[in-house]
Amino acid sequence: MVNSHIVVLGYMGCGKTTVSNKLKAILDLPLFDLDQFIENEFEMTISEIFNTKGQIEFRRIENRYLKILLNKKEKSIISLGGGTPCYHDNMDLILKYSKNVFFINTNAEFLSERLFKERDKRPIIKSINSVSKLKEFISKHLFERIVFYNKANYIILDSNQGIDHICKKIINKLNL
Repeated sequence: MVNSHIVVLGYMGCGKTTVSNKLKAILDLPLFDLDQFIENEFEMTISEIFNTKGQIEFRRIENRYLKILLNKKEKSIISLGGGTPCYHDNMDLILKYSKNVFFINTNAEFLSERLFKERDKRPIIKSINSVSKLKEFISKHLFERIVFYNKANYIILDSNQGIDHICKKIINKLNL
């Protein structure tokens, strides 16, 4: 069986939630989506928390709730927000608690095409009005974040082969 939490991370739109839900069904483990966990606790969306409390306070809240999830005794799947690994000591903390940390590495071109269609739901990119400008934004953001993402125990290259393929790669690394 899994010897520690399975932590799924990557840039927004890479499929963390979908992959985590599929892993939950396959492995029969509890799933905690950090953003949903915070939203449930605060009875506010992440956007509302960002708007009312600001990004700095949100990142403090995120760190506190990440610690709560990592400290759960029961092994589980934890799906992180795209920025979670990049703030405070979050990535070091994650690696301390889990040997099963997976970075879904998706290229900026694929992400920009996917995210452009759903940008209204994502406050950070809502005002970007072309796929090329979104790709530029994502490329810059990925450049800043990749150093944190690459600390994951496993890097799963998303070669656009679908969720089942990504899940198979993760399960193979777990040595179940």
